[in-house]
Amino acid sequence: MQLLLDPNKTYAIALEGGGAKGGYEIGVWKALNENGFHYNAVSGTSVGALNGALMAMCDINKAIEAWNSVQLSSIVTVDAEEESELKKLFGGTVPITELFEYIPKIRDLLKSRGLDIAPLRAWIRAIADPEKIRQSPVELFVTTVSLTERKGLEIKINDIDDDETLYDMLLASAYHPAFKNEPLCDGKTYLDGGAFDSLPLHVLVENGYKDIIGVRLPGGIGIERRFRIPDDVQVTLIAPNIDLGGALDFDAERAKQHMIVGYYDTLRVLYGLYGTRYYVERTLSDRNALDWILDRYERNGTDNFRQLLEQELPAQARRLNVHAGDYYELMIAMRSSSVPRRRTVHHPDRSRVHAGNFRRGARKAQDRKAGNGAGVRRRSDKMS
Repeated sequence: MQLLLDPNKTYAIALEGGGAKGGYEIGVWKALNENGFHYNAVSGTSVGALNGALMAMCDINKAIEAWNSVQLSSIVTVDAEEESELKKLFGGTVPITELFEYIPKIRDLLKSRGLDIAPLRAWIRAIADPEKIRQSPVELFVTTVSLTERKGLEIKINDIDDDETLYDMLLASAYHPAFKNEPLCDGKTYLDGGAFDSLPLHVLVENGYKDIIGVRLPGGIGIERRFRIPDDVQVTLIAPNIDLGGALDFDAERAKQHMIVGYYDTLRVLYGLYGTRYYVERTLSDRNALDWILDRYERNGTDNFRQLLEQELPAQARRLNVHAGDYYELMIAMRSSSVPRRRTVHHPDRSRVHAGNFRRGARKAQDRKAGNGAGVRRRSDKMS
């Protein structure tokens, strides 16, 4: 397989915030390392700031060890019963019939002004080595919001001389709204950097970095800072195609799975692989893939190819999270999914599919049905 990104370049890495989903970023880092990619700057928001500290230290083994053992009790003060209940609540697994039972617990949480984060403070001190960060050739930037000063901040961590202040600025970037908000060592209060810039590309561009890899952790409520990316800056994004769960749903087994997903998603981007659950190298043309799709529907009794190309395939693409309007990508998604092939699903247009490519096949499909399609050939080696 051939790399699509140049491993001879040195990259800057932007890590999005996402709490418990942060193990994904460690999987991305591992794949980049194993494929010979180098970086000289990292920017991070929230959990991205904590992972960024580990990347600045160039200690991937410590990062994997930390995420292999993370639990909600590593982040906030809870007993075993509370941890189980909060995992249900944050993970979205509370049955509707039981939801009202959690209202008093939420009310008590609000009365206590948030979750106690003494464990998170200890966790940061366990994973971050201030001297290694200061001496690192990798520049580390984090984002946060100063509630005291009422403004967003982009902070270079390597320049902080005092250990306690360095720890606190990493904590400031990860100060989730559910946490008990207390002044840090400088007497100021802070809010999670996701309220300012969830994917901190801006600070890298402002500091002159041209080749950037951005790692996304979608599903949060953060704000992405809008700015014009210069023409000479190249940004490559790596993002999951599956739901990674809630931001406070910390669990070691889930984190291990996230690392695996991040690893293989990175290989998908680096090598131009196709698929969401399985990753395969492209071996067929888009036209070959369309033939396979039409054969599959034809075997299932479909004879209205215009409706298939204009309605059913775009709906199927939305359901399978295929954005590019590429028949090959859709074929791979169909092969790796158990979605019924003839079902038309109507979704709100949250993720608009570029249906033009699908619709352009309608005329070819009609020609195929009539048997007069110039240049249309059936594959004798049909896929099953």
